[in-house]
Amino acid sequence: MADTLLAHIDALTKPLSPQPTDLAPRLGPLDGIRAVVFDIYGTLVMSGCGDIGLTRTKTTDSPFEDAWTAVGLPSETAPTDGAAALGALIRQDHATSRAAGVEHPEVDILVIWHRLLEAQGVASDDGLRSRLALEYELRTNPVWPMPRLAETLNELADRRLVLGIVSNAQFYTPLMLRAFLGQSLDEVGFDDACCAWSYRQGVAKPSRTVYAPALDGLRERHGIAAHEVLYIGNDMRNDIRPAQALGCRTALFAGDARSLRLRRDDPGMERVRPDRVLTALSEVLDLVPNSV
Repeated sequence: MADTLLAHIDALTKPLSPQPTDLAPRLGPLDGIRAVVFDIYGTLVMSGCGDIGLTRTKTTDSPFEDAWTAVGLPSETAPTDGAAALGALIRQDHATSRAAGVEHPEVDILVIWHRLLEAQGVASDDGLRSRLALEYELRTNPVWPMPRLAETLNELADRRLVLGIVSNAQFYTPLMLRAFLGQSLDEVGFDDACCAWSYRQGVAKPSRTVYAPALDGLRERHGIAAHEVLYIGNDMRNDIRPAQALGCRTALFAGDARSLRLRRDDPGMERVRPDRVLTALSEVLDLVPNSV
């Protein structure tokens, strides 16, 4: 099934260019960095809507209908307003999680699609749900790798830095990276034990809980403490503030205006300042040692 999904990603993605921001880079080496952990949407990957797109439900129904028929479902079996129906199920799931005490809930999008298909009386299996979720996501949220993504990651791995991920994500997110990089994340140099995906935990950033599996993996497998970790993300509230609160060094990625989130209207951000600011992904190489 992975090969089928990778083919869908190749067919549904096309080049994007980053949109410049008005921030200047703030570079310079950071002492003692042994691991680099990344956000994905808006950091490693350009995103047409600036983030993972599953909650972007205020759209026309054309992408929904196109995704529905692309996987072989008859158009007459689709809900009347598919985007709204999907959004309602996501909000319902969020409300249930909040009632159980989860402040920043995350859905498993395959569960949401299962509920929607079941409500329409459409029998489905994992393959159909996966294809449908991916088709809809890529139609509502165009994505493309940041310039020099592969080269930057390869250089970091060559410098023997441990690579990790903490991202609001769904099952298709690591597949998307694999499609763009032409290799599995493990082959690129990411340690799966140092990667954390929100959908697996049912919790989303800015919750600090999302970061725990990656930081635990860095400590237990590599003996790397939080202050030896550089975390890179494009969102001051979701990325920089929680990572700093957990003891990580931070770099704000300001390389694409579509996804840069400064959160200047949030009073909780007044004292939050990243250690560094990047306007191109490859600038991370200026922050970390040549070898560890």
